[in-house]
Amino acid sequence: MSNQPVDVELTLNYPGERLDKALTMAMPQLSRMQWRRLIDEGMVKLGERPLTKPSLKLEGGEQVVATLPEVQPTDLLPEDIPLDIRYEDGDMIVINKPADMVVHPGTGHYSGTLANAVLFHCPDLKGVGGEMRPGIVHRLDKGTSGLIVVAKHDQALWHLQKQFKKRTVRKKYLALVEGQLQPPAALIDVPIGRDPTQRKKMAVIRPHPTHSLHARPAQTQYRTMTAYDDFTFIECDLFTGRTHQIRVHLAYIKHPVVGDSIYGRRKRKFDLKRHFLHAAELVLKRPSDEQELTFRAELPPELQAILDLLDNQ
Repeated sequence: MSNQPVDVELTLNYPGERLDKALTMAMPQLSRMQWRRLIDEGMVKLGERPLTKPSLKLEGGEQVVATLPEVQPTDLLPEDIPLDIRYEDGDMIVINKPADMVVHPGTGHYSGTLANAVLFHCPDLKGVGGEMRPGIVHRLDKGTSGLIVVAKHDQALWHLQKQFKKRTVRKKYLALVEGQLQPPAALIDVPIGRDPTQRKKMAVIRPHPTHSLHARPAQTQYRTMTAYDDFTFIECDLFTGRTHQIRVHLAYIKHPVVGDSIYGRRKRKFDLKRHFLHAAELVLKRPSDEQELTFRAELPPELQAILDLLDNQ
């Protein structure tokens, strides 16, 4: 992919069709899930108005502009990369992702991703959810470790994505933030959208009569686990799933995640080559029988070592 977004003009002559399906038919180089993500991020516009509902029914003949990364032609190849699999059945795989692994191919990362590793482990996943995202239901940032679920077939993918969309999936994250967090527990409820000046970043964007910047509701609940002199160890519950949500929200309240070089302080306080954010718990329903399952992943050694250091000071 290129570093600069590319505007593509498309005419959607599909009366009565859903927006996401029409876009996939008009430009099949992107999967339907990729189009949904672009719609969610406000990257598909009719005139100046972002179209934010994948299910929007078209009248036919709409001329839209989609802002998307330029895709390099590449095939996703299976790669024999070790995976920390915490659960597997006929519907899905739950993986504890390390912090240095990218979830799927993108700018500068065309191999060595979770998608490459999963495809080697389960070759039948090719084509589930799009060629470049075999079975990937949700994502974690490269620097975030923890639990991620992968669907093994289209029906399971649809079922799991529906749970995420309806916000019935419970996700708990552990984070260490700068400073003493006050109050010790609170709900951060401010919308997040694409940063208008730096397209690779997200930002809190409040409605304002002088701009039409697109933002979506975002809610992060946090509570203090341990308060240190200069840091706070917290647990976060996500009620929405916006890109970089926890990192943006915590930076917004002036308590950025330790080690976050994008939204936090560039000068590192610890010898840590990642940010201190870990997806520790995932609760969802198994697609085959809707039994609720809970998965947990302990803090990786490099993060636990920092807590041990603070505990002993």
